[in-house]
Amino acid sequence: MDQPEKQKVLYSELTPGEFKIRLAAAPIAYLPLGTLEWHGEHMPLGADGIQPFEFFQELAAEVGGIVLPALFLGPDKYEEIDGVYYYGKDLGNHPDLAEQQYDRQILTGSAYWIPDVLYIALIGNLLKQLQRQGFKILVAHGHGPSTRQVIKYTAKWEAEFGIQIFHLWGSENDDWNGFMSDHGAMLETSVVMKYRPDLVHMENLTDDPEVWPVGIRGYDPRIYASAERGEEIVKIQKDRIVSKLKTALNQ
Repeated sequence: MDQPEKQKVLYSELTPGEFKIRLAAAPIAYLPLGTLEWHGEHMPLGADGIQPFEFFQELAAEVGGIVLPALFLGPDKYEEIDGVYYYGKDLGNHPDLAEQQYDRQILTGSAYWIPDVLYIALIGNLLKQLQRQGFKILVAHGHGPSTRQVIKYTAKWEAEFGIQIFHLWGSENDDWNGFMSDHGAMLETSVVMKYRPDLVHMENLTDDPEVWPVGIRGYDPRIYASAERGEEIVKIQKDRIVSKLKTALNQ
């Protein structure tokens, strides 16, 4: 039996005519908020972009809309010590869990940081362009600090640009089922296992349960991560956001 033709949902691949048809059917833009950032020895450096980019393609195929390229620049906490800059997970890990602490260090591959003011200007200008094209809804999610800045400015941007803004947090148990609610641990590892199992190398992590992997925050991926759990995480988030988007489209 012939398989149904896969929908073209990527902004960068649409012709102007295809763009107009998809926009008219569902004026939704999906923005993956990525980074190039350490997510443990077992995970790809682009994990923050890979997860929402893949998930948003599923959403766009089901609800409609257009998926923007992943943004690989974003804000984060930082420190400057003796002329050396440390960003995000360079600083050490979860402040409340002693076993997840490690020494401050420049973690391999992390190259994404921009100041808050530049990131806010970047998203604001993107929204101005999306408004110009006729989008009415933006779904933006990914890197934690990037997502939190979008949440912080949502009311301002919605009023300024007339675009409803959604993210993917807020389910009943984000600690256990959230979409990108940890860092390189059970949740993110499971979602990448679902979408890109070829990029996850669990063998790179120590099998010593007394040694916590550097730069990972959350439940132990060596024990709890699996593609099956990734499927469940995605299902929970999809059920929630699909309902919200369909309601927004009908308003």
